[in-house]
Amino acid sequence: MNFIKTLLIFPLLIIGFQSFGQVSEKNYKIYSQKSGKEVTLNDIAEDMKNYDVLFFGEEHNDSVAHYLENKMFEILYLKFTNSITLSMEMFDRDVQLVMNEYLNGYIRTKNFNKDARVWNNYKDYKPMVEFAKNNKLDVICSNAPSRYTNLAGRKGQKALMELPEESKKYFAPLPYDTASGKYYEKLIQLTSHDTPLTTDTSVKNMPPMASMGGFNLIVAQSLWDATMAYSISNYVKKNKGKKVFQVNGRFHSDEGFAIVSQLKKYSPKIKSLVISTGEDDSFPNIDWNKHKHLGDYIIITDPSVPKTYKE
Repeated sequence: MNFIKTLLIFPLLIIGFQSFGQVSEKNYKIYSQKSGKEVTLNDIAEDMKNYDVLFFGEEHNDSVAHYLENKMFEILYLKFTNSITLSMEMFDRDVQLVMNEYLNGYIRTKNFNKDARVWNNYKDYKPMVEFAKNNKLDVICSNAPSRYTNLAGRKGQKALMELPEESKKYFAPLPYDTASGKYYEKLIQLTSHDTPLTTDTSVKNMPPMASMGGFNLIVAQSLWDATMAYSISNYVKKNKGKKVFQVNGRFHSDEGFAIVSQLKKYSPKIKSLVISTGEDDSFPNIDWNKHKHLGDYIIITDPSVPKTYKE
């Protein structure tokens, strides 16, 4: 990269980081499962030369994770420039047009926020969207609208099949595969009132548990996973040579389950890396053996840093 390009990008890097306060390298540690040692975000970006999709699994209220995913996106841009694309769980497929209008400068921020149905903590994700806008990068609105996952959970895939063809554009093709194996077991644990599965705050965005009112969590959650995987797969097929940085709750990608395994079904040749991010009370004295099964790269964040919102 030449010096002039670096100068042009630097102001955007400042804009991206300024909303994350005093987070620094002292507030996180990164472990590579492959090398068995601690590494940096730059090492992950270097590794991405050989991969197509990088999953960043977060806990939605983790301040350090938000700082890191913004920084990771910007480092990927410095390395791959216009070949990098952002994909987000936080936006549904039916607002892709709104996203594109905003990225191209046609609509105002307040209209975008309303019509794109941004999350309550959108301030945590806004720097990435603004960075994409400023650098003319695509943003994939990858998720299935909750009205469809709710319908799937209540009435099954058969009800989805009865929807108009126009509606079916906004979720994965039918029929979609549902969770199985160890991922199925993880979801089943969510129905237990006395066995908490995880501290992942992404769980709060899931529908009611299967034991409440007969809601089928497996079918609903699998639609989210399948739709995000399909969105990524479809984009990569149409945009050869592009690399995708997918941001989602860690439950959707930990251990290579969920979106990651669904993506392999849609595009077997796509190569993915998984980052799993979460806190540990033992920080900074981390036993990596407890976490290394969660992804290719494990990021443990400092639990003393204030959350972006309270559960």
